Amino acid sequence: MSEPTPVIEIKDLTRRYGKLDAVNGLSLTVKPGRCYGFFGRNGAGKTTTIKCLLNLLRPTSGSVRVFGLDPQKDEVAVKSRLAYVPDAVAFYPWMTVRDTLDYLASFRTNWNHDTEADLLRRFGLNADQKASTLSKGQKTQLALIGAICPEPELLLLDEPTSGLDPIVRREFIETVIGAYQSGDPERRTVFVSTHLISEFEGLIDEFTIIEEGRELLTMNADAARDRFRKIRARFATPPVKLDLPGAVSVKQTGRELEILANGSSEELIAKLKTYQPEDLRMESLSLEEIFVAAKTLMQSKS
Repeated sequence: MSEPTPVIEIKDLTRRYGKLDAVNGLSLTVKPGRCYGFFGRNGAGKTTTIKCLLNLLRPTSGSVRVFGLDPQKDEVAVKSRLAYVPDAVAFYPWMTVRDTLDYLASFRTNWNHDTEADLLRRFGLNADQKASTLSKGQKTQLALIGAICPEPELLLLDEPTSGLDPIVRREFIETVIGAYQSGDPERRTVFVSTHLISEFEGLIDEFTIIEEGRELLTMNADAARDRFRKIRARFATPPVKLDLPGAVSVKQTGRELEILANGSSEELIAKLKTYQPEDLRMESLSLEEIFVAAKTLMQSKS
C-alpha cells in the first residue's frame, strides 16, 4: 500500500531578505491527519515558512508542496482546501461579525452553520457588533471561527491563540481544535506555529524546532518524551563531583541534583544508584522543556 501524499512537503527551503537568510535549507514533511507543531523563537523563520506555503512569499531556493501541489502554480486549488489564521488579523471595519462570516462563507463550497452558531455562543461574540469595535482577542476569535467552519483539510495556524485570555485559549485548543480533527481524523491536519507549547502538549503528534531558519530537531512527540528525560536525585549530604557520562547537563542545588538525559537515562539511573541517593526519580520532559533545552540536547551525544 502506497504512502498517502504529504499534506505539506518542504525541501531545502531558503528565503533570503537581502543578505539575511530568514529560512536556510529547511526540510520537513507533514502527513495527513497529524497535528504538527512548528516551534521556534521570535525571528526563527516560522512565519516566513508559512508565507511560502501560502505563496505570499516566493522561495529564494528549494521547494514547497501543499497536497502535492505547487502553491505558485496551483494557488486556488491549494487555498480552497486550507484555512489560515495569521498572528495578526484584520477585517473590513464597516462589516459586522455577521457580515464578516457571511463574506468568508461566500468563498467556500462548504460551511458548517451549526459549528458557527456554537462557536459564536461559546466565544460570546455579538453577531451585530462592528468589526472595528472588536478587541484583539475578539478579532482572533472571529478569525478562528472563519477558519474552522469551512472544515478544511488543513488548518495553518500562526500563533493562533496569542490574543485570547487563558480560559478561552484552553477551551479553544482542547475543545475546538480537538473536535475539528476528530470530525475526520484521517484527513484533517493542523500545522501550528506557537510559543505557547504547553497548551498544545496533548494535541501535538510531531514537531520541528527551528533556530535561525534551520531545522534543529524533528521528532514524533511520544518518541521525544521517551528519549529526553529529567532525573532528580537527593543525597544525605551535598554530593562531591559525580562522574555521570552521558548526562546532557547537571544542575546541583544543595543536596539535590537535576540531570538532563538524551537517550541514556537508564545508564544514568544505574550509575546514580551506586552513589546511594536518598531519593531518585525520573520523568519525561514536556515538549516545552524540550524546546527550551533543544540546543543543549542536540549538542550532546545521543
